[in-house]
Amino acid sequence: MHEGRHILAIDQGTTSSRAIVFDAGGAILATAQKELTQHYPADGWVEHDAGEIWGDTLATCREALARAGLEAADIAAIGITNQRETTVLWDRESGAPVHRAIVWQDRRTAPLCRELLAEGLEEHVQERTGLLIDAYFSATKLAWLLDNLPGARQAAERGRLAFGTIDSFLLWHLTGGRVHATDAANASRTMLWDIHRGCWDATLLRRLRIPEAVLPEVKDNSGLFGTTAPELFGRPIPVTGMAGDQQAATFGQACFAPGMLKSTYGTGCFALLNTDETAVPSRNRLLTTIAWRLDGRTTYALEGSIFIAGAALQWVRDGLGIIRDAAESEAIAAALADTAGVYLVPAFTGLGAPWWDPDARGAILGLTRASTREHIVRAALESVCYQTADLMRAMGDDVAAAGAASLPRELRVDGGMVRNGWLCQYLADILDRPIDRPAVTETTALGAACLAGLAVGLYPSLEAIAANWQRERRFLPTMEEATRRARLEGWQDAVSRVRSR
Repeated sequence: MHEGRHILAIDQGTTSSRAIVFDAGGAILATAQKELTQHYPADGWVEHDAGEIWGDTLATCREALARAGLEAADIAAIGITNQRETTVLWDRESGAPVHRAIVWQDRRTAPLCRELLAEGLEEHVQERTGLLIDAYFSATKLAWLLDNLPGARQAAERGRLAFGTIDSFLLWHLTGGRVHATDAANASRTMLWDIHRGCWDATLLRRLRIPEAVLPEVKDNSGLFGTTAPELFGRPIPVTGMAGDQQAATFGQACFAPGMLKSTYGTGCFALLNTDETAVPSRNRLLTTIAWRLDGRTTYALEGSIFIAGAALQWVRDGLGIIRDAAESEAIAAALADTAGVYLVPAFTGLGAPWWDPDARGAILGLTRASTREHIVRAALESVCYQTADLMRAMGDDVAAAGAASLPRELRVDGGMVRNGWLCQYLADILDRPIDRPAVTETTALGAACLAGLAVGLYPSLEAIAANWQRERRFLPTMEEATRRARLEGWQDAVSRVRSR
């Protein structure tokens, strides 16, 4: 056990890189953050500079420690959580990326996905990986890099290149290039990992011509991944926790019991239902995924993924320029009785679950001469709630078909958007269920910290972590059933108008 009593959590997200220092009780002592540059080289393409990500991560870690008045000796361990599916390929000798990271939102590999579907691989993919064939996942992004960068596949076959999601890339650099590894939860998002047998799937590697030499070792989510290079923080710190952002948020929300449910509202929206040791197959195009693996025991989850949540408000701010700050949206929405029939379908990069329509495109519908910017702002917020309702309906149907218990009555929410009280109340109204907002809404980073703390004995058990979880506020539904039904019907009509098939 390390002598330190604090955890340094790295939260590398789609729009920013952050470092947060937690004490042993899960309270935040200090935070540092840097916004991440977004690159859009072509329609539907989204890239990040992985070198910038590493530089920002190291800088924010050092800044957070300084703000907390702590040194490396005070840190028991580091936990990492990351934007999932975003794909990096780098040189093992220099550590330098050979191309910008291809972000999870990127759609450039949709044609390859259509080829895989035409070849009849969908059943194999869903059965082995729990996922659907989609450009969202890492497999086709890695194949694109190997196909399109001159000499990349040959270098990969010789063991010269390393592939990883952002967690692997950060771990590599934190350990001075000594460790090339990922965790079971992140591996389960690549569309290459057999979530039942716990190995890389040979059929998919062969079809996509991905050499196994390029892949990381897969470890439990809590345990020793490696130690940081001494020169980074003055002395080595063990890295003992790692999980993709949505699994980390589920862990931070203490959804440890089968049937517990959380939904995170950041750039996108992601709802995860703990299904324990049962990998529940979906009839509704949801995802069967690994929540975490502890001491070799795998806990599974059913997941619904929405590509655009907070990003819709970001677009209203930056694309339309009709608000200066996302925080304004709460007062704007609260001042209106409704949107006067306006719906915003934020299918900027296609539609996620339960539609999985990569060719759908966004639209604002129901506009009249009486429509105002305020109606559009509120419609952007409402779209997040309607998309969540689509997920809940599909999830409930899958759980019932599998013979499991019905969905829990309450939903635990987190992420930057849930600071908006109006949004939480509208979510309760549209879902017709209580919404629980935790005292610590930074549950993604908290989950990474808890996984790291569990490995070094700072947290003795899952029960101890659950005992620390606190609800800040519960939002109860108040909307009349007829109103709720009419608004959901209007949403379904709006979605039908933007779908490509």
